[in-house]
Amino acid sequence: MNDQINTAAEVAEADAMPRRFEKHTDGGKCRDERTDGLAGKPAKAKSPAEWAYERLILYIQNFEEQLDNEHEVAMGFTGGDAGVLKIEGMGFFDPDIVTFYGSDPAGGKTQLVQHVSQLNVMLRALPKEVEAEEPNRIGFKLANDTA
Repeated sequence: MNDQINTAAEVAEADAMPRRFEKHTDGGKCRDERTDGLAGKPAKAKSPAEWAYERLILYIQNFEEQLDNEHEVAMGFTGGDAGVLKIEGMGFFDPDIVTFYGSDPAGGKTQLVQHVSQLNVMLRALPKEVEAEEPNRIGFKLANDTA
């Protein structure tokens, strides 16, 4: 319970802002924060695709914070034998499509196009490419290029 007293305006503003909550049982970071996205536009002014895209960036950034220098973020496909996609880019097509660009473990070019109502993403850690000195962190690159 919090003993902080808020004005009616502060309560209304906090209620209008989306909230992200995470708690981990293994001692990982606990997050309880309000955010209105990455692009500064109110959530209500965004399409479902743009809003899903921006929230996925937050999840990718959080996942990458937990990786060592030997791993990069990838996504696994659920519900089939499509395998894993090393995420190299992401986008959206208003009002309701999110897309992921990347490569499969064999290096083949891969793209996933998904409707936001079917969005189901499993982030995975894959070993970084041997010739790369530093792992490729995409979360902050994606955040800097939001629509």
